[in-house]
Amino acid sequence: MATDYSPQLVKSRIGSIPGKSLSVALIGPDEERRSGAVLVLSNCGGIDICEFSSYPPTLDDVPTMLEGNYDAVLVDLDSDPAFALELVESIGPNGRATVMVYSSSTDPELLVRCMQAGAREFLTYPFASDVVEEALKRAGVRQPVVLSKSKSAAGRLLAIMGAKGGAGSTMVACNLAVALAQQRDQKTLLIDLDLPLGGAALNLGVVGEFSTIDALKAVDRLDARFLAQLLVQHSSGLWLLGAPGRYVQHQVDGSAIARLVQVARQEFDNVVLDLGSKLDLMDTVVYREASTVYLVTQASIPELRNSNRLISQFFAGPLPRLEIVINRYEPRSLGVTEAEINKALTKPAQWKIPNDYASVQKMQIHATPLVLEDSAISRQIKKMAKAITGQDVVAAAPAKKKGFRLF
Repeated sequence: MATDYSPQLVKSRIGSIPGKSLSVALIGPDEERRSGAVLVLSNCGGIDICEFSSYPPTLDDVPTMLEGNYDAVLVDLDSDPAFALELVESIGPNGRATVMVYSSSTDPELLVRCMQAGAREFLTYPFASDVVEEALKRAGVRQPVVLSKSKSAAGRLLAIMGAKGGAGSTMVACNLAVALAQQRDQKTLLIDLDLPLGGAALNLGVVGEFSTIDALKAVDRLDARFLAQLLVQHSSGLWLLGAPGRYVQHQVDGSAIARLVQVARQEFDNVVLDLGSKLDLMDTVVYREASTVYLVTQASIPELRNSNRLISQFFAGPLPRLEIVINRYEPRSLGVTEAEINKALTKPAQWKIPNDYASVQKMQIHATPLVLEDSAISRQIKKMAKAITGQDVVAAAPAKKKGFRLF
């Protein structure tokens, strides 16, 4: 391995990167690829480039090498992939830089390994100028994700499940999570465990690079720093770990879910789990440690029958605490009496969300949570959030309406 790592400074004109010039440390033993990187970076404008012609001799040299406190560090993976990944992992704790990597490989497994090591951007060589410029813009405005609540107590664990598919559990989970995130000092995370086809991200209109399955597959390395790289933030302030955007087979592992929940509760005041109508998580930490399980049902025969069986089987004992949510509640057209509903559920429902199909359809089209506007549904869900924390939901400015692109 080369030992000459004295930097060569190359400056470009101030240009398209907004605000101020961006300092980039470029670490690339391969001169041809490094020169290609310099060319693309210089064309972006507004970049101060400091070239390093080799990796540092040892990882102990990293603090000295990067004492310039760069905004971004771009590392060539291909010259020595194993050492490069160790280098990426060592850079994170030693400064504020956004760590970026480049490689001629497009192997998805390599992408995941880089993400696990702490890289925030993966660039493919030969470089596409527009892709590099967008990555630099993100680096220019990115602030380090600090999740820690500095609290000793674990955050609340709230599980939302549906009595059957289509009962509305995802609508309730998304809106309840947003309502909690709108409250003062209530850092809230929504995790979509309705795998592999959960729709929380679609309901909220956000697209993340990584998913719940990425977290579960890398459970051996899952900590607060790693979790932070997987999350995407909604405009309401809610953090989300969504289901994958494409169909991915994954065998649910109770111990992996336990680790994910443990790390999340250490960093967030509220961890909301969207379980869909999955029953294979019943014997996991999801139910054993949940502050409250919300069973979302409807006042129709199939949902009431399923609810009765679920309550009798899983909620006969003292734990976990169960609250029943009747969605699309419309007393005048139910076809069953209140007494019949209570008998089927074995107890009265704590929450009744009124039927407002038009508002729900509007939410799905515009990907705007209902609780960000005033409606009969939003008022009821805000009451649910207040019952959890004792706080009123802070009114948010209405989001700009736009169609959400499905593909």
